[in-house]
Amino acid sequence: MTLVAITPPDFDVEFDLAYATPRNFTGKPVYGRAAAFLHPDAAKHLKRAIDLAAALGLRFRLFDAFRPSEAQWKLWNFRPDPDFLADPRRGSPHSRGVAVDLTLIDAKSGEALDMGTPFDAFTPLSYHGDTQVSETAQRNRFLLLGLMSASGWDFYSREWWHYQLFDARRYPVLSDSVLRQGLMAQE
Repeated sequence: MTLVAITPPDFDVEFDLAYATPRNFTGKPVYGRAAAFLHPDAAKHLKRAIDLAAALGLRFRLFDAFRPSEAQWKLWNFRPDPDFLADPRRGSPHSRGVAVDLTLIDAKSGEALDMGTPFDAFTPLSYHGDTQVSETAQRNRFLLLGLMSASGWDFYSREWWHYQLFDARRYPVLSDSVLRQGLMAQE
């Protein structure tokens, strides 16, 4: 399986790949290098979303894309929470290369739109349709949902940042070995 590298100029996104840094819920890097990949089908849908967002003066900030199955196990072993993490025995859409975690930013200023919670906030406040976040955050979440849905993505009801292809389970779970240069940190 050949995954598509999500890189400029083909993909005009800002990168903030959380699992390549200690700024994630584990407190340490999970990936050894910061790079993003997607299955070609998902890459096509991301390009469509990028084009729709650009027409509104917006861009995406990408937090995660393909997540090797080894990384899914690390996350699960750190916090086995089925409300916010896919059980690696069943496989995550990320580990199939058909999911993205992202937010919207203003294309001119680079400022992130208010979504009410940070990425990976494992709380009911992160749910789509939560009315405890500000009206602005609710509008921004619906804007993100609309752009992604119009581009062929499905959403996960408990994470405003997570989108996946509708038929994600038809794709195989992939390990770090599918990449010429893997993502995983060496221990």
